[in-house]
Amino acid sequence: MSLPRVLVVQHEETVPPTLFGHWLAEAGMCVDVCKAYAEPIPQLSSLDASYSGLLVMGGSMDADADDEHPWLQVTRERIAQAAEAGIPTLGICLGHQLAAMALGGSVERSPFGLTVGVRQVTWEPEVLFDPLMRLLAGDDRAMHWHRDIVGELPEGAVKLASSIDGQVQAARLAPTVWGVQFHPEVDAAGVAVWAGESADELEQIGRSVDDVVATATFAENELIKTWQPLAYGFARLVRERAAAVAPGGTRGGVIPAPRPWSA
Repeated sequence: MSLPRVLVVQHEETVPPTLFGHWLAEAGMCVDVCKAYAEPIPQLSSLDASYSGLLVMGGSMDADADDEHPWLQVTRERIAQAAEAGIPTLGICLGHQLAAMALGGSVERSPFGLTVGVRQVTWEPEVLFDPLMRLLAGDDRAMHWHRDIVGELPEGAVKLASSIDGQVQAARLAPTVWGVQFHPEVDAAGVAVWAGESADELEQIGRSVDDVVATATFAENELIKTWQPLAYGFARLVRERAAAVAPGGTRGGVIPAPRPWSA
């Protein structure tokens, strides 16, 4: 029996699925990474591939920078298609913003500028009834690295977590689409790469590369323990989706052998 397949849309070389990719593979998923800046984004369902989950990664570009990054429009189209088809979808940071836009919400600059570091995630009561995140609610922190935020949620969306200033940190944007503004996927090594590329920007907000990397390193085990269940929960929804559309076999023919996940 073939493994459930998750399509990962990666927007930059330095923002891969990292820990999330490994966690999904551990949970029995076939993780197919599409480097959208270098190759076409596959259809979610076609004659030679059928995806039961969609993961959209972060990136340094604006969510509406279609002129410079034309695949962003395609990504939003894939998110909208996934929502209509009931395919479990998770957007991370930029992916969260793209999902909100794809479903009728808006994205804007944060009034507080660039936000970097390990910060508190404050859960809303609604998270207790959410099929993906209900087991996560607690005294949690996450790695943040963003300057844009979701301004207006799509109609019918549910805010699941906020920052201390009320900004949306997690939301169910459609019945099977979720977004998180923070980075549950990144490890300290990934943060070190981002920090090295952003030394001047960090200096402008009173941070240094060493400071940011030290914070991420110190918190790494805590963050892994906190956010690994999010990946496992997403994998559970993907597995349920795969079983629902292919009882007794795969819909539309035989799915090719899965490609093992590697960093």
